[in-house]
Amino acid sequence: MQHPDTDVCIAAMELAREHSPPFLFNHVMRTFAFGRDAGARQGARFDEEMLFLGAVLHDLGLVERFIAEDRFEIDGADAAADFLSRQGYSDRKIAVIWDAIALHTTLGVPQRKQPEIALVQLGAGIDVGGIPLSLVTPETVGIILAEYPRLGFKKAMLEAMGAVIRRKPMTGAFNLMGEIGRERENLSIPGICDVFMQAEFDE
Repeated sequence: MQHPDTDVCIAAMELAREHSPPFLFNHVMRTFAFGRDAGARQGARFDEEMLFLGAVLHDLGLVERFIAEDRFEIDGADAAADFLSRQGYSDRKIAVIWDAIALHTTLGVPQRKQPEIALVQLGAGIDVGGIPLSLVTPETVGIILAEYPRLGFKKAMLEAMGAVIRRKPMTGAFNLMGEIGRERENLSIPGICDVFMQAEFDE
């Protein structure tokens, strides 16, 4: 599978490979490939280097080296921005990549922003099953899976996300990590109904 081979892309790929377990590294590479192919089929015009950087760095917030205090998406976006800044990357482009990573689990918003932001979510969504695989050609799916096999992805990804939400459960309030925390980890993470009903008013 071809991908941009600029110095910053190679450095980003090596950063992700060094710090991610194989199942997660393969996921971020598939995210790029699925996003690029689906975007091209839809006639989207995008910067392939920026898409690659957003995709390959989008789950840094799930790996030990970059877990901080915020939601995993924001931890990952901050880590990516710091890395790209040290690479001398453009502040304007870093801002787009930050959004792509921070918003990749937020439904409905990325599609209203730059195509690189939308396509990171599209590629990741295809790989986790939230977006139809039919957006990618069967031939492309075969090529991508042959190079970057799933390696027990479903179970491994849920376990990785569960491990993060156990460490900082309140970052799961009102987002998908909260669902994982409540359903898989038996954590008492509030939902929006809880907030409404516990508001400090009589009615």
